[in-house]
Amino acid sequence: MHLCKRKCVFFNVNFKTLIRDWMLPGAIVLGISLYLIYHFCPALRPVGPACHVIASVGQRLGIAFLLFFQFVKVSPHDLRPSRWHLGALLVQTLGFLACAAALMLWRMPQGLKLAVECTMLCLICPTASAAGVITDRLGGNLAATVSYLVIINVAATLLIPLIFPLVNPSATMGFWAYVGHIAVRVFPVLVLPGLVAWLIRYTTHRLQRTLMRWSAHAFYIWGVSLTLAMVLATRALVLSGLGWGAIASIVAVSVLSCLLQFVVGRSLSKDPIDSLTAGQSLGQKNTGFLIWLGYTYMTPVTSVAGGLYAIWQNLFNSWELYRKQHGTE
Repeated sequence: MHLCKRKCVFFNVNFKTLIRDWMLPGAIVLGISLYLIYHFCPALRPVGPACHVIASVGQRLGIAFLLFFQFVKVSPHDLRPSRWHLGALLVQTLGFLACAAALMLWRMPQGLKLAVECTMLCLICPTASAAGVITDRLGGNLAATVSYLVIINVAATLLIPLIFPLVNPSATMGFWAYVGHIAVRVFPVLVLPGLVAWLIRYTTHRLQRTLMRWSAHAFYIWGVSLTLAMVLATRALVLSGLGWGAIASIVAVSVLSCLLQFVVGRSLSKDPIDSLTAGQSLGQKNTGFLIWLGYTYMTPVTSVAGGLYAIWQNLFNSWELYRKQHGTE
């Protein structure tokens, strides 16, 4: 009897460890496979548009729930600026402006122009909603991550409408139309979850305590959300019609942008916790927003950078989580 119980406990522990270690790579493979199955299987092609809508809406809902559970754990009084916030904001905004200036001042070959446009998008893209989930599991500062997530989303909402019409003159929307269009995209997945979570915090404490216990499962919500994100990312890549040379340049740009932002973020503070938090906040991007941004306001092929960035950042996150888990053990 005791031996049987011990075996069950051992199996449960190892099964949970297996899921934690391999959930993010598994979600990447599953998302890519799902899109390829319904794209290349003739019998399933008619359901392609419906699958795309389901993936898009489902991913946005997943992001909203992730942020909701983060806001449940964080008090509004905990959201305060840190020194590394300014450093991270300068890295993103100055890098974005430098790329924009290069595009406006120099006539570039098409391949180089595409690479600079992708770099610009990778730099200004706001922090991922799941950054707090990963940061929390790695032992970072959840409140500081959520604070920077709010800061960079506000900055991007104001900066993108100012710069994109200069870089892409075919864009016909005015500044406030741009702001409104982006804000409508951001509000349901950033502002609304925070308002609902804080309303619960200050009105129904019992429910809030229950939700805080459930927040430990937000990591698995991220797994589902990542699977749907990879469906969208694979779709962007397959439908882009890019040649191998262009794909190789976008791969290189997205890899370098991802690694540099994680590394630069880690260098913004000497405090180990702040260093970890800054690295995740700067390096982990809302790639769904990046794909939408490229497809809507730039050339559609730039959206491929978002899909590839999603792969690199989650492979890096998987390695960090694996090292944390097994290093602790």
